Amino acid sequence: MNNPSITAAYTRSSTGPSAGPPAEESAVPSAVGGVPAASPADALAHFAARMSFETDVSDVHADLEAGVPNLVVVDVRSDEAWEQGHVTGAIHLPTNRIAADGARIVPADALVVTYCWGPGCNGATRGALEFARLNRRVKEMRGGFEYWAREGLAVETAQGRSLRPADPLTAPLASPACGC
Repeated sequence: MNNPSITAAYTRSSTGPSAGPPAEESAVPSAVGGVPAASPADALAHFAARMSFETDVSDVHADLEAGVPNLVVVDVRSDEAWEQGHVTGAIHLPTNRIAADGARIVPADALVVTYCWGPGCNGATRGALEFARLNRRVKEMRGGFEYWAREGLAVETAQGRSLRPADPLTAPLASPACGC
């Protein structure tokens, strides 16, 4: 923040019930602490809620490898995108077909994980919304197909399975899991 009046407004301490302890006065304004952090109770509710709606590539991979029952990974992209490569073990059900075919294809007791291209695309969110409308438990896979491939996990095409080298900015080179 380069505007001193905005910086001052953000660095004033809040006395609201969820603001937490007042910030100590400092001569150096904080870009991070300029807006007070949520209370621990509010943070707990927020982050728990996020985890109930989202999962990540590493966790999906681990569950697929472990053979976790009733997990259904759904690629909601177009036919052309599916043919370009997809998560091994996923089913292909483009978003525009979920309302018509989803209840028939995906068991009612399944935990559905939707994915699309990547973090710049909200197709997985649209697909998850459609599964929620079908009364299915659903999560969205953060990172989508882009991060699946960038983390060096198996990609399937009509030619078979392939592995791409892991991008060291997205995954440790020695392991498919980040350890977080």
